[in-house]
Amino acid sequence: MTISELKRNQGLIVLLLAGMAATGCQKKEAAPAAGAGMQGMPVQLISVALSPVAQSSEFVATIKSRRSATLQPQVDGRITEIRVHSGDHVAAGQAILNIDPLHQQAAVDSARATERQKKALFDYNTLEQDRQKKLFDAGIISRDAYEQAEQAYQNAKADYQAAEATTKTQEEQLAYYSIRAPFDGVVGDIPVHMGDYVSSSTLLTTVDENKDLEAYIYVPTERAGQVRMGLDVDLTDINGKVLEKSKIDFVSPEVDSMLQAILVKVPVHATPEILRNAEMVKARVIWATTPMAVVPVLAITRQGGQSFVFVAQQQGGHWFARQTAVTLGDTVGNTYAVSAGLNAGDKVIVSSTQFLVNGMPVIPLGA
Repeated sequence: MTISELKRNQGLIVLLLAGMAATGCQKKEAAPAAGAGMQGMPVQLISVALSPVAQSSEFVATIKSRRSATLQPQVDGRITEIRVHSGDHVAAGQAILNIDPLHQQAAVDSARATERQKKALFDYNTLEQDRQKKLFDAGIISRDAYEQAEQAYQNAKADYQAAEATTKTQEEQLAYYSIRAPFDGVVGDIPVHMGDYVSSSTLLTTVDENKDLEAYIYVPTERAGQVRMGLDVDLTDINGKVLEKSKIDFVSPEVDSMLQAILVKVPVHATPEILRNAEMVKARVIWATTPMAVVPVLAITRQGGQSFVFVAQQQGGHWFARQTAVTLGDTVGNTYAVSAGLNAGDKVIVSSTQFLVNGMPVIPLGA
């Protein structure tokens, strides 16, 4: 190959390389032009406002009646009749069950017979004392004879009075064989049966007056400094539905040593169809109410255990989604209270959050 041919080939190679370099530069310069035309995602915004949010704690509460009686017999014997069923409404004094009174009835009959005997002797000595007094006043008998008649009268009177007291006591004992309701209320479980032998330690049943109820709440001692009369309390069911709104009207001056908690009570006015004696419910004690930011639940995203919202921020005439970490409080309906991370007036994105990434351009709808 001649020197002139080599020079021509070198020139062609140089031109080819220069063309390739120019093409590569044009492609690199075209990439930003494509990015500059990227469309933002349409999103809905809400402006953060401060709303009053309750600062509260939830505990388990037990509903109790202010009038609740546990019925136990005061005598021993076998049950001969059960006159009510569990859940029956009874009036004060209504018979609930009977215990076999056979032996006690015999004791009452014997006491009454003795009383009648003592009464007859007392009546005789009353007449005799009156007759002896008239004879003594007439000077027919001696003072000694009159005093003997007076002594017999006093002895008979004392014996009769003692017999009366014995009869009354035995009759009162007989009344114990009929178990009666101490007040108007509802009969609880009846664990005994016909023919069972019962004693003073046997539980027969309970009677609860299903009104004037109270909720018993045990608050841990670490909250002792916050517990006070008049605090609002919401009683709710297991699903969070509010059954009753009340206020603390009793704070125990002592700490329960077993639970290391303080007993507080709130009055309950709900009807028996809503709350019943011995029912367990949730009690939300509201310590204070403070203004806090609230956002819809759908605005919250989570990554690695951290909660975030996307806040729309304007820059250079365009809107961008900025991922912002937040600290959540309690739920308030369909919203979350936010204790840290947002300020009043922030524009929070509430739609299409699953498609957003930090710094992504957005188009506020209606903005």
